Amino acid sequence: MADTIRIQMMDHFLIFIDEKKTDHLAAKSKKGAALIQYLILNEGAPVPNQRLLNALWDEEKSANPENALKTLVSRLRVLLNQIDPSLGACVVSDRGAYHWECIEGMTIDLYEIDAIFTRLSEPNVPASEQRKLYNMLLEKYEGDLLQHSEQNEWALAKATTLHNKYIAAVYAYIEMLKSKAQYADIVSVCRKALDVDSFDDRLHMELMSALIKINRTGEALVQYKHVVQLNYRYLGVQPSEDLQEFYKQIVSAGKTLDFNLESIRNELRESGERRGAFVCEYTVFKEIFNLQMRNLERLGATMFLAIIMISPYNDKEIDSMRQDNIMNGLMEILRKNLRKGDTITRFAPTIFALLLPTVNYNTGGMVLERIKRVFYRSYPNSNIVFNYRVGPLSSQGKPLDEPIPPAEA
Repeated sequence: MADTIRIQMMDHFLIFIDEKKTDHLAAKSKKGAALIQYLILNEGAPVPNQRLLNALWDEEKSANPENALKTLVSRLRVLLNQIDPSLGACVVSDRGAYHWECIEGMTIDLYEIDAIFTRLSEPNVPASEQRKLYNMLLEKYEGDLLQHSEQNEWALAKATTLHNKYIAAVYAYIEMLKSKAQYADIVSVCRKALDVDSFDDRLHMELMSALIKINRTGEALVQYKHVVQLNYRYLGVQPSEDLQEFYKQIVSAGKTLDFNLESIRNELRESGERRGAFVCEYTVFKEIFNLQMRNLERLGATMFLAIIMISPYNDKEIDSMRQDNIMNGLMEILRKNLRKGDTITRFAPTIFALLLPTVNYNTGGMVLERIKRVFYRSYPNSNIVFNYRVGPLSSQGKPLDEPIPPAEA
């Protein structure tokens, strides 16, 4: 008999015997693994046979469902005893029901996490104990409940509740650390929590803010670009307005004030020596757009806006990695083949927006046609359609009459 048996319910379902992983149960009997999970979720309370049949067999039909359940339990006990001689006894028969009974030396992460939440909700918990509890929670909450297990629809409600409690606890821990100016710890907490929920905007902003506080603005900028890519690749949207505004804080924090005219001039000259068009984040693109619009109004000039979109032939889907490779390649083509005064941003996963202040009606379409030819030379067998629209803008930001018509490959 093992000294310790640890059952993991968070993220993956696993059984550890003396800290050695045994993961063959789910492979040998998916229904058996699901039965254990269901019984554990009921925390020792007897579960009537009919509920188990409804949960585990769902719409499957059996000539003798009660016998099917008995057979499953019998085989499951044999499999559990192969893992450890004491495990089979954990599946306990009641009259018309079954329940899970923990034995000595057994721990279940789900129960430990529930106990942490219960203690944290109590009044007057000392700060030192709270911190210990928060760190235990971060260690044990390896992912959402049964996230990678099959037949777990019945666990969704519990999983959602636990997730919400977890995120709320992380927020509270961050606030505690902020009150003590422990920003390096906030960085660790946010990174751990983002492994669980990578789309939580507040966690991203707390992480970037903490990085700025400890003078790691470069890492904050990398984190921002990571968020942008997450939103592009998986959601197909721009980051939230709050995150876009945060980009300005990162850039501002990375600038040190230096009132020496020569050093400022040298920095500006260095930036000016870069060749090709200016590539920027969407937030900066909007600022440049609005600044250009003011110039149009003051000078009565014209600026052209172009949109480039790539799409697969025959509307077939393109995998995200290949899409990113093509978009990154197109970005480099645009940067090298447009002028210094032009501005580029990735507006959406498959769309670039361009500001072309130096073109006119005749040259606007010619510029985009040249880009298209270079693109197809670079990707001759890509099966990608290169679409674009380009037209002038008025000082109110609206297209003027007679825009250049859309063009397709």
